[in-house]
Amino acid sequence: MAAGAAVRKAAPVLEAPPQHKQLVTLLQMWVVPLYFTIKLYWWRFLSMWGMFSVITSYILFKATRKPLSGRTPRLVYKWFLLIYKLSYALGVVGYLAIMFTMCGFNLLFRIKARDSMDFGIVSLFYGLYYGVMGRDFAEICSDYMASTIGFYSISGMPTRSLSDNVCAVCGQIIVQLDEEGLTENTYQLSCNHVFHEFCIRGWCIVGKKQTCPYCKEKVDLKRMISNPWERTHFLYGQILDWLRYLVAWQPVVIGIVQGINYSLGLE
Repeated sequence: MAAGAAVRKAAPVLEAPPQHKQLVTLLQMWVVPLYFTIKLYWWRFLSMWGMFSVITSYILFKATRKPLSGRTPRLVYKWFLLIYKLSYALGVVGYLAIMFTMCGFNLLFRIKARDSMDFGIVSLFYGLYYGVMGRDFAEICSDYMASTIGFYSISGMPTRSLSDNVCAVCGQIIVQLDEEGLTENTYQLSCNHVFHEFCIRGWCIVGKKQTCPYCKEKVDLKRMISNPWERTHFLYGQILDWLRYLVAWQPVVIGIVQGINYSLGLE
């Protein structure tokens, strides 16, 4: 208890970061496409949007419940990790399809340039759109779950003292069996706090947190992501963060362009 109290005293008091802009852009990205998909009859996008919205709404509902189930953090990170990987795959496929067309390789397979380019652009857009949406929702869920568990506080010190055998991300005992009945791997940060490896990777990579879930010490992501193949995923996540506002305002830009075309009779 004394060690826990010492850690609590050492935890810095931080002001809550302004998140209203993120919520506004997230709501805009989530709702605005519904108008354009119905107006332009983009039923394929609408069906994917609906499926994503239903499942994500359920995940968000589970993440905001009190008391929080010990299985919920894993459920949240598994879902958004799946979205992240799918968006990464779509983005890569879309980019390769565009390069494939620009280099003229589509002629070798007798594919029309318009068809292959459309496929590339649509795939790239889907990857970026759902990638940005997934990362933003994952960050919101991470904040809610961490605040509910009590070992993490955005605006100040944690409300609970962390024991040595408890993971601050999920609130469960560290030495335990996973869903397959195997002992889970653990990961120790430079601050000496230990977590389930899946939990801390979900917290840092999927939830976009770069500090310890308890003491808020900076996490060395380069040491955590030692696999060269995983570093490409991390770079892709940074690209999504850079493009989030571009994706957020894209429907508005499309609407303005269509409005100008309509007013000039260029439809």
